Amino acid sequence: MRLLIQGFILSLVLSGVSAAHPRPGPVWAESSMVKIRPQTQPRVEREVDLVGARNEYLSFQVGLHGGTSGLRDVRARLPALWNGLRRIDGPDILLYREALLDITRPTPPDTEPGRWPDGLIPDVDEVVGEQRSAFPFDVPAREARGLWVDVHVPEDARPGRYHGLVEVTGRGLREYVKVRVTVVEATLSSTPSLRTAFLLWPPHVCRAFTGDPSCPVDTQVRLLKQFHQLALSHRFTLASAFPRLPEQPTWDLPDYDTFDARWGPFLDGSAPNPLPGARMTSLQYLGPGTAPDLAEFEHEARTRGWLSRSFDYVGDEPPYGTSWEAVTERARLTRAAAPDLRTFLTTTVTETQAHGLIEDIDILSVLVNFIDGTQPPYEGNQRPKYDAFLARPNRELWLYQSCMSHGCVEGEPPPPENQPGQGWPSYMVDRSAAKARGMQWLTFRMGATGELYYQTVGLLSTAWTTQFRFNGNGDGTLFYPGLTSVIGGTTEVPLPSIRLKLIRQGLQDYEWLQRVSDAGDPSFAMQVAEQLIPHAWAVPDDGALFERARLRLIRRYLELRARER
Repeated sequence: MRLLIQGFILSLVLSGVSAAHPRPGPVWAESSMVKIRPQTQPRVEREVDLVGARNEYLSFQVGLHGGTSGLRDVRARLPALWNGLRRIDGPDILLYREALLDITRPTPPDTEPGRWPDGLIPDVDEVVGEQRSAFPFDVPAREARGLWVDVHVPEDARPGRYHGLVEVTGRGLREYVKVRVTVVEATLSSTPSLRTAFLLWPPHVCRAFTGDPSCPVDTQVRLLKQFHQLALSHRFTLASAFPRLPEQPTWDLPDYDTFDARWGPFLDGSAPNPLPGARMTSLQYLGPGTAPDLAEFEHEARTRGWLSRSFDYVGDEPPYGTSWEAVTERARLTRAAAPDLRTFLTTTVTETQAHGLIEDIDILSVLVNFIDGTQPPYEGNQRPKYDAFLARPNRELWLYQSCMSHGCVEGEPPPPENQPGQGWPSYMVDRSAAKARGMQWLTFRMGATGELYYQTVGLLSTAWTTQFRFNGNGDGTLFYPGLTSVIGGTTEVPLPSIRLKLIRQGLQDYEWLQRVSDAGDPSFAMQVAEQLIPHAWAVPDDGALFERARLRLIRRYLELRARER
């Protein structure tokens, strides 16, 4: 069986998936690495082949084209994937209709205005499991639409091939897409090895779901628990998603027992989740900046098992977001009051040294443009400059991306590195799918152990109509508000974007890179990452390159494991 699986993977790498039908039709199979826009032309593929581990999410799309007369009352279903008497079904298979965001001001440079797919309207939502309004729907004449399909491979799935059919029906329509899933002899952990701190400002959630940024704490608790659940199922952590009011920058914390009762299950892995035992990998301290409060948090976090994942964000991008004087004061206060609570700062090691703070900062989060840039003083690979910092005890290097990758101010010339077919990693709606999957590969390539993202709900209240912020579409907004008026059902829930799905794929790619390294061939893992992304500003747009690189890693991991036996 092991040789069969490895041979199948090799054949995928070398030859790709062959077309089963000679002519394009109204329904076709599509990779997750293509954004299906209204102008997308139909393709001939009617089969999709997926390879993955137990407890891994595998995704693909189904494309639909309206032809000359359109499609009416379209529905889709994938009842199960079968391997003999064993099957993958139920909540492990999720179907969504892809919603379009009408973009009038494109993210620079060279992206096209028009409608881009991003929001995902579920058939059955993945938060509370209610039937929603994904189906039926219509496809206009001479336009394309997309369906997104997630397959979660259960932890107890038997290795081998699973087969199923996506059935697409409508008025005068009945088409099928054949799905083959090969499960390999490996299991991904529910808690990723790459630490993440994606931030969330609760008043934005309140505004989107209630119309009032100051919604009651009990409402915030209910909604934020759903956001945490959805984030953990996508393998990232909302490090700051705890109740706050617009005029209150610190968390609403009556006492630590109450905090533990509400949020402890997400920190210790006991909260219900499709990924069993998924735990938060970071926790931002959001209490008052006083010595007694910092000391109390350190004590409580140590007692409750959170301290190794906790950090105090002592400043943001000094001298712009925070002055260097304020950073110095806060970092040294935290050092004195809570010496085991990690200090976190977004800057470079050069600036940290210049301001005499090397002893006071534990986690440096560095902008991708400054870790391998094209402009002085960060031209070229800067990673070796961090070796001495990382040699100190408990030091970490994280990376983050920002509007600097496309230009933060409308009308200013965009960065020259963003050439057709390549560019910086990006979470913008109107960028290629590959750009949203590239950040985690780059993080591995630079030897970083964490990723920061500054905001996830910045324009949540207008997400269905506009997300243009800091000169980019989707900058700081990764979720959608699942209001019942939009998606049906009786419970309002957060919804994922296509970009969240792609970020999860990148996080799972990181796991395969780390698996190959830990299994004994770190040079191979680094070689694959460097070949895919030779520079931080050279993330390719070709999604097939990501798929082939991932399959190379899986094949190598299986070879290494076979030698152990």
